[in-house]
Amino acid sequence: MANGVFHTGHGIEINLTYEDLDNPDYAGLLEEITQPVGQRPRDLLQCLKDYRGEECQCALAGKTPWMFVRRQRSNGHVTWVAAHLPLTHAATPQESDKHKAMKERIARTAARHGLEVQTEARSQDGRVITDVLVTGAGARVGWEAQYSPITANTVRRRSAKARERNIAPLWVTADDTSALIDRAPWTRVDDVPWQRIVSPLALIIRGGVRHLQIWKCTPSSERPCPETGSTCGKWHSGWFLPALCLPQERATQLDELIVTSADGEHLPVRSRNRHDARRASYLWALASDVRRWREITGETDVPPESGTADDEPVTYTERELDSSCRYGEEGPHTNGPRPHRDLSSATGLHTFDHAPDQSLLQPSRPIALRLTARERLMVAADLKCPPWEIGPCMLCATPIHRYGPRSPMACPACRLISRSR
Repeated sequence: MANGVFHTGHGIEINLTYEDLDNPDYAGLLEEITQPVGQRPRDLLQCLKDYRGEECQCALAGKTPWMFVRRQRSNGHVTWVAAHLPLTHAATPQESDKHKAMKERIARTAARHGLEVQTEARSQDGRVITDVLVTGAGARVGWEAQYSPITANTVRRRSAKARERNIAPLWVTADDTSALIDRAPWTRVDDVPWQRIVSPLALIIRGGVRHLQIWKCTPSSERPCPETGSTCGKWHSGWFLPALCLPQERATQLDELIVTSADGEHLPVRSRNRHDARRASYLWALASDVRRWREITGETDVPPESGTADDEPVTYTERELDSSCRYGEEGPHTNGPRPHRDLSSATGLHTFDHAPDQSLLQPSRPIALRLTARERLMVAADLKCPPWEIGPCMLCATPIHRYGPRSPMACPACRLISRSR
C-alpha cells in the first residue's frame, strides 16, 4: 500500500503519514479523501507514480490509476494507506455457497413461524439492499449474512442506512475476528460447510447474545470483584455469555433468535465502555434482561455516533512521501491481526453501592422442567441420588429444583440477598 496519493481536484500531493497530510492549508482534507467512493468522484485520487508519468503497474495490467484511502493495521499500529480501485474481495465459491445457505435458512425459519420475509429486500430509493428482511410483531430485522471480509466503515454505514429506514440491522458471521463484531448488532455461529447451514440441524450461537448477571461482591461471592479482584462489598452487574452465567444459562439457537428478534423477545443493546469512551459493545439480550439493566444502570438506547469513535486512533509516523506503485502486491483487503478482545468476559460492567429492588434480582428466564417422572427416577438411579423435582423457593415461591418436598431450598436470587445481609 502507498503512503501517498495525488488529489486531482486540488492538484496537490498528499502524504498520509502526516496528521495534516502535509497540506496544512486545506481544512477538512482528510474527511474529503476518506469518504465512501460512491459519494465522491471516482477519479478524485490518483496513483502518484502514474501522475508523475512513470510506468504504473496498474496501467500495465489494463486497470485505472484511481485510488481510495483506508485504514490499515500493521505492527500494532493503525495508519492511513492508499490502494487502487477497484480493490474488492471477490467471494470464493465456498463463501458464496455459505452466504446463500445462510440466507435460505433465515428465510425458511422465519416463514415457517409465520413471519413476513423478503430476500434481497430493496429500499424504495434502491440504495439499501438487505439479505433477508424479517418482519414480526416487535421489529423489522435486516439480516446480513457475512462470510467474506468487510470493513468496519462499511458495516457502520450500511447499519446506519438500515436504521434510517426503521430496520434493526443484525449481522451474522462465522469469523471471530470479523470487523463487524461490536460495530453493529451481531451474532456468531460455528464455521461449518454450507450443507450443514442449510440442514435442519441446530446452529448454536457462540457470540453476540448475552444474559444480565447481578451480584453482591462479598467474600462468599462465586465471582471475583471486577474492580479490585478481591472483595469490595458493592453490587455489580454485567452481560455474560450463557456458559459463564451463575447458574449457567442455556445457549440460544440461531433459529430461535430469528424469531425472537422479530417478535421483540430479544432486543439489541449498545453499551458504552465506562473505562474507554471510544469503545462500545453490541449484543442481543432477552427483553426482560434489557428492562432490568435499564432500571439498574439508568442507561437508555443511545444512537450510535457517526464516524469511527470505536476504532483505534491513527498513528502518524511522518515518513518521506513514497511514490512507488505496488499494484499487484496488494491483494484483497488485509490487515494485521486485530488486538485481542476478551469476548468471553463480562460486557458493560456497572458497580453501584445500594442493592437494587428485589424484583430486579429474579431469574430472567424461568427454569423449565422437561423430564418426565420416570426419566427423573432413571437419572437418580444412575447418579445414586434422590430424584429431584420442581418446587417453590421457600422465600419467594419461584420454581426451583429440589430433592423432594422435605428439602426446602432458596432460589439463587434469595440466597444472594441472604448472604448480603
